[in-house]
Amino acid sequence: MKTVAKRRFLETFNELILKPRKYDYKVMFPGPTGTNSVEAALKLARKVTGRPHVLSFTNAFHGMTLGSLAVTGNSMKRQGAGVPLTYTSSMPYDGFFDGQTQDFLWLRHALEDSGSGLDKPAAVIVETVQGEGGLRAARASWLRGLAELCHQHGILLIVDDVQAGCGRTGTFFSFEDAAITPDIVCMSKSISGFGLPLSLTLFKPELDIWKPGEHNGTFRGHNPAFVTGTAALEHFWQDRRLESKVAGLASQLHEGLTQIAARTEGAHVRGAACSRASTTRTTKWQARSRPSRSTAACWWKPPGPRARSSRRCPR
Repeated sequence: MKTVAKRRFLETFNELILKPRKYDYKVMFPGPTGTNSVEAALKLARKVTGRPHVLSFTNAFHGMTLGSLAVTGNSMKRQGAGVPLTYTSSMPYDGFFDGQTQDFLWLRHALEDSGSGLDKPAAVIVETVQGEGGLRAARASWLRGLAELCHQHGILLIVDDVQAGCGRTGTFFSFEDAAITPDIVCMSKSISGFGLPLSLTLFKPELDIWKPGEHNGTFRGHNPAFVTGTAALEHFWQDRRLESKVAGLASQLHEGLTQIAARTEGAHVRGAACSRASTTRTTKWQARSRPSRSTAACWWKPPGPRARSSRRCPR
């Protein structure tokens, strides 16, 4: 549906976000949730390449619908599907082998060896910072290596920025510091600026081969979210003030979490900017890491397997 609110959002997004970063993306409004954006990305990648297989990563989380679950690593989430989750394979995320194995060693050999048994994938989908997977942040060099490998083999690169985008890592897109340009980008959550459901799927113009009505649906962007989303873009992204503030808060958060981790054997801090956690594999974590009265409160959530994690927000 064409509305004034939709036009203003698209114009503002282009002027404040895409143009300054020199990104040339088509903007698609799938259903209103993050998993809708991921499903559209997977569907488009398979349609463009004519290949069904998609590669994802250990501890990944991309959503709760069947296509998104198929590229999700969490076994508990996957078991809720009720059917086999097919046409995907999982690869080790950055740091999975604690630096003991060369990045993409298996994938590079598998793609180059016709006897590997790996069908050439349509796409690789990745989170630059794994939210549900334990706030693991990929190194910029690792992301560049992945982008280069995908380009060499004609594989589309999808970045799921649903949880890490919209400034959570400081920059609007979480992959900006890595200096990569994904073929497809998934966005949701904070993009509406006011908690209203809205999601975007961005893709390079040459990938726009949808036929009219081939991927339609109800609530593919709605006017209240367009209005609040436009207001948020105009308020937060006219200049670099938000990025500077996030950098300051990130430093404060990292310092506080480092203090907590120092009180627990085997604990360490991981993540990026304001998406950080102190994590340990011990069971004595909570009793030994209570924050002082001068810090914000900790809260507990098991965001990744084999780990207990403390996430903290600066005041």
